[in-house]
Amino acid sequence: MLDNSQKFDSDKLLERSVEVPAVMLEKTLDFGTKVTQKPLQQAGVSVQRAKNYWHALGPGLTTGASDDDPSGIATYSQAGAQHGFGFLWLSLWTFPLMSVVQEMCARIGMVTGRGLAANIRAYYSRRMLRFVTLLLFAANAFNIGADLGAMAKAVQLLRPSLSFGWLVVGFTIVCLLLQVLTPYARYARYLKWLALVLLSYVVSALLAHVNWGKALHAAFVPDIQINRDSLLLICAILGTTISPYLFFWQTSQEVEEKILEGKTTLRLRRSATAPEQIKKMRIDVWTGMLLSNLVMFFIIAACGWVLFPHGVTNIESAAQAAEALRPFAGDATYYLFALGIIGTGMLAIPVLAGSSSYAVSESLRWKGSLHSSLKQAHAFYGMIIISMLVGLGLNFVGIDPIKALIYSAAANGIVAPFVLFFIVKLAASKRVMGHWVNKRSITWIGWITTALMAVAGAAAIWSLF
Repeated sequence: MLDNSQKFDSDKLLERSVEVPAVMLEKTLDFGTKVTQKPLQQAGVSVQRAKNYWHALGPGLTTGASDDDPSGIATYSQAGAQHGFGFLWLSLWTFPLMSVVQEMCARIGMVTGRGLAANIRAYYSRRMLRFVTLLLFAANAFNIGADLGAMAKAVQLLRPSLSFGWLVVGFTIVCLLLQVLTPYARYARYLKWLALVLLSYVVSALLAHVNWGKALHAAFVPDIQINRDSLLLICAILGTTISPYLFFWQTSQEVEEKILEGKTTLRLRRSATAPEQIKKMRIDVWTGMLLSNLVMFFIIAACGWVLFPHGVTNIESAAQAAEALRPFAGDATYYLFALGIIGTGMLAIPVLAGSSSYAVSESLRWKGSLHSSLKQAHAFYGMIIISMLVGLGLNFVGIDPIKALIYSAAANGIVAPFVLFFIVKLAASKRVMGHWVNKRSITWIGWITTALMAVAGAAAIWSLF
């Protein structure tokens, strides 16, 4: 028998039995909370990084996205339909070339505080500038006309009963109202979000069930066949990808961003450019050019996988490419392709008209920008209106849209080498750029791009005869 001193205190035992699990439970809950919070914190950091990245994007993203306009889509579709995966390698090679050029343009705008045409006028021949500006205006007008027609045709794919003429007029009015009446800050946000419409081509290619192993192999290990037709198509792709209107737009948009920051005078805009600003610009530009070239890759891949094996090679417009894809890739690809044409047109047409107005206005010393109202800059907006009306009129004078694109490519082919010459000279000039002058490697890439575009321009002119 146990005496009283050896007996267990049942009350203390009960307290201990309850206390120990309670402490363990508390520690377990605390550990579980920490384990749960860690992924949530990581997710929050990832979301914040994504938001910061999106906010860092601006002129570079919209410039790159506008490069894939309906005429460009038609060219890429034709490349895939006629040669399968044969030209996928171009999407890899044009990416660094156009990125370097657009970065030079952006840097010129940021450092000098004025547009490309204004810089050419200040440092080089005014006669040459006016010649280049006239050809740029003509090329952009033809391109606007072709894009307006392509957008109208795309709507007719969705609603065949609608009138082509009224659709072209409607798109012209909508684009003009957005450019003339919308404040720049809101207009820039509209263009930035509209750039996401390009993802419709990525999705349409995924729905086409492309053999991505073969596509990637063709992109990295190209089978290049040199003949007259392939050379002309290479030149057409270069011409529609590295286009002069992008040069003027990118430079002027960097200036517009400075005005948006409150730097309304040239002296304020030419104040020291911080390394953080250059870094942000480079992220923006290279992202925009990456998006542009990815879309080129997916369009060529989709048409090369679907149309080429079935012998559907006669693609003359973006709308025709959508129609040709439908029987083989399904309705979803068809609708996405058609909607993409409309969206990219709404993005590219304002850029085309705006770049013409920037070039002409700066060449003739007219004041005005997208920050100004119509009353403050009637000449600047007048050029936008004229560009749009000329493009509209081309759809009613019997000019074949394919011929319009050829004329546009020829004009761009003449303009691009001259403008690139000035871009490289300006960006490589210590007197103009100061601390942010080109590195030697960047200058060499610029001259290589200039030489390639000169060859492309010569081939485009040759194709007319």
